[in-house]
Amino acid sequence: MYGILLSALNTILGFVIRSIIVKFVLFFGLFFVVTEFIQVLIGSGLLPHANSISSSLGAIPASVWYFLDLFNVSAGVPLILSAYVTRFIIRRIPVIG
Repeated sequence: MYGILLSALNTILGFVIRSIIVKFVLFFGLFFVVTEFIQVLIGSGLLPHANSISSSLGAIPASVWYFLDLFNVSAGVPLILSAYVTRFIIRRIPVIG
């Protein structure tokens, strides 16, 4: 009876160490590296800020704004840019991309 309980405990402990703890450490490390890498890119000016996007949209004449507001371009352009940046960063992570 003691051998069966010890074997079950060993199996459960092996599962926890192999799958849960190792994956947690790996994915936390990836999350930390990616968030710090993005902060470095934003701080160095390599990624566009929301102010630059909105200021570039502010130069559009009023006759064109009707159609841009109709398609909600002012909300879509930052969304698409952030999706492209996220796709670029995910493809650069060797384990995931």
